[in-house]
Parts: sequence; C-alpha cells; structure tokens
Amino acid sequence: MEQSRREESRKTASALTSTTTSEIPASAAPLRRQLSLFPLITATFFMVSGGPYGLEELIQKSGFRDSLLILFFVPFLWSLPTALMLGELSAAIPAEGGFYVWVTRALGPFWGFQEAWLSLAASVFDMAIYPTLFVLYLSRIWPWAGKEHHGIYIGAAMIVLCALWNLCGAKVVGDSSLWMTILLLAPFGVLAVWSLVRGQLPEVGAVPATAGPTDVMGGVLIAMWNYMGWDNASTIAGEVEEPQRTYPRAMLGAVLLVAASYVITVACVARTGIDASQWETGAWVEAASAIATPWLGWCIVVGGMLCGLGMFNALVLSYSRLPAVLAEDGFLPKVFAKRLESNGAPWVAVIALSILWTASLGLSFERLVMIDVLVYGASLVLEFIALAVLRHKEPELVRPFRVPGGTVGAWLLGVAPTVLIVVAFVRNRTEMMDLGKFGQVTSLNVGLIIMVLGVVYYGASKLWRKTTAV
Repeated sequence: MEQSRREESRKTASALTSTTTSEIPASAAPLRRQLSLFPLITATFFMVSGGPYGLEELIQKSGFRDSLLILFFVPFLWSLPTALMLGELSAAIPAEGGFYVWVTRALGPFWGFQEAWLSLAASVFDMAIYPTLFVLYLSRIWPWAGKEHHGIYIGAAMIVLCALWNLCGAKVVGDSSLWMTILLLAPFGVLAVWSLVRGQLPEVGAVPATAGPTDVMGGVLIAMWNYMGWDNASTIAGEVEEPQRTYPRAMLGAVLLVAASYVITVACVARTGIDASQWETGAWVEAASAIATPWLGWCIVVGGMLCGLGMFNALVLSYSRLPAVLAEDGFLPKVFAKRLESNGAPWVAVIALSILWTASLGLSFERLVMIDVLVYGASLVLEFIALAVLRHKEPELVRPFRVPGGTVGAWLLGVAPTVLIVVAFVRNRTEMMDLGKFGQVTSLNVGLIIMVLGVVYYGASKLWRKTTAV
C-alpha cells in the first residue's frame, strides 16, 4: 500500500513537468532534488522567524502574560491554516516557483504574475532589515561597525557572502540553516533552563500587580509579523526530496519549532520577574546577563548576528527562484533563467537580486505594517483562493496530503488569516513611511502603487511578447 502511494505521488510530480496543459508553466521542469526534511524545516524557520529576536516590542506592548497568550493562540489562527494550505498544495504540485505556479494554475497567468510580483516587491523593503540586524548585534561586540557608513559596507559584504553561499546550491543553504538553527537557539535553551532554576530575581522584586494598560491588538499584529512568511519555502519545491511527503511534515514541524522557541523562552524568562515595560530591541542580551552570566549575553549577541545572516541567506534561496521561473514563462528576459549545471542554482537571478538589495541598504526602510499587510496579505489570500479553486477545478488531482473538511474546509481555511489581515489593515491604514530626503508618504499609498505597477508590468510584458513573436 505504501509503495503504491509513493508510486502514485511520483507519477503526479512527473505529470507536472509535462506540457499537456498550457496552464502548467515551464518552471515545472525537473531539477536536482537536494533538500531533505530537517534542512527544509530549518530553512523555513529562518524564512519565518530566526528565533525570539523581534519579540521585544511585543513583550513591551502586552506584558509577559498577554504575550504568552498571543504567541500561543496566534499560530492556530494564522500559522496553522497557512501551513495546512502549503502542505496540500506543495504535495500536490511540487513545482519550482511554488505559490506562483499554484496561483497560475488555479486563476490564470495574470494572477500568477501578480502573486510573484507582490513577493519580489516586498523583498525590496524587507531584505534590507536583515543586514541591519546583523550590524546592530555586531556593533555590540565591535563598536566601529555601527559608526558612520560602516554598517552599509558590512551589510553589503554580508549580501555578497550570502549570494556566494546560495550559488553553492539549495543543499548547502539548507544544511547550513540546520547548524545555524542549533547554534542560534542553544543560548535561549540555556536561558530558559537557567530562568526555571533561578526563579524570581531578588534584585527586581515582584512584578507589580497593577500593571499599566496593555496593547493586545498591537501585540497580535507584532506576533503576526513574527509568524509570517511560511509560503516562502514553497518556491524551492523543485529541489526538495520526496516533496509530496516532505512538505506537509516540514510545514508542521516548522510551525512547532517557531512557536516553541517563542513560547518556552518567554514563559521561562517571565518567571524571573523582569519588568516587561522596560523591554526594547536587544533586551534579550540584558536579560541573559542579569539572569545568568554576561557570557550568555554575549552568546545571544552572536545569535543575533546568526539570526540576520540566516534569515537573509534562506530568503535569498526563496526569492531567487521567482525571477528564474518568471523568465522561463516569458515575463523576464531569458537570461534570468540561467542555472549552474552543478547544482541548479539560478545564478543570474541571485546576482541581480543581490545588487537590488544592496542598493536598498542606503534607503533605511523600516519594517512597515501597512506594506506587509497589503503586499504579503494580498499574496497570501490569493494562495488560499487557489487552494479552494483547485478543489473545484481539478478534483482528480492527486493530493498526498489534504486539508480536512472537504471543499468547505478548503474555503473556510483562509477565513481566520484573512480576518487578521483586514484588522491589521484597518488599524494601520494611516501609517507613514519615511523616505529620508524624499519626505514621508503613507504606507497605504506605497502598497497600492506597488500593486498598480504589477498590473502595468503584466500588460507591458504581454505586449512585448506579442511584438517579439511577430
């Protein structure tokens, strides 16, 4: 029975590479499958989380108790539905390009292109954050790194390093993500155990019984960002071993790993009585030094550097596959589809995106709520729609893993994430984005401009393809 099921899954994956339907992009061509389960889990971990770094503002806004409740329940409303959706679609359609291929197959090339466009556009704003995070923690060890323009030079060097790293192939990136995850989480594991053993710190006293008002909804939004990005792992499906079996297990494993790294660490540190209202970026270092010893604080500093490095490296792996498949389908010049023969790495796409991200370092963009809500949220909703549409459109498609509840369950799965996206949009629709010398503009306008440009580019590319075909 097991052998029969495996054979059927292989036939399904093989069918994806055929040209029997025009809706299957050329990106479904077979590649060398190099990534196994645990490297995929840890690569996804870095695409989404990178550890408890980034939870400081959540703790400050909501306090330890409410933060724990938020970190525990948000995955059920936000991460688990996304992981289930990815599990079904990745197992049924394990093609390079992931969510781009799914949306194209379900809704047509226009919406498929918009899905890829939104992700690549968002990367311009997001990817500059990780070199900045790396420099932020490096400067605590080496103050020179944070002075003048040194941070930009170091960030650019980190981007070059990650580009070279990715040119070594998906297996090298996945295996290194596994080791970096262990090294990054080890200090937090020590901190958690030390906090449990030590308990209440005598020098901080008891936590005040009458704490000030907490911003629970603000905390929920921060938690959403810290649990965001699961679909990034789908773009490398053509390079994953036995994707029909591996993806569902990897997504659920990554959800558990991320949630556990958040909840366990925060719960243990909360027992020490440290004042949550004083938390800000880098507070994990001070907490480790106060609860345990300064050397543990230094280990968390090094972990912060690994967080920035590991997240950027894993996301290069994810994003670089999109220009390659877009080029194969005619939306970008064919040169972007070039791959190294040794490992299939899309070397032109890696280099081009690295240059773009290096140029964005000087813009000093911050992570902005509205852009994430509009860009990431819109692309995620399209993926949930694709899941439900494919249930109607291709009921005979072999689905080694299936979201429970039938067709109704497939439609209902996206309800909770969509509601959270709408709430985030309503709350932050007036958020301003600082463009430095260019002044300020609302993030809503920036997000809408990004969406409109995607429509314009699609129309222009369609015209261009018709012209060149004549």
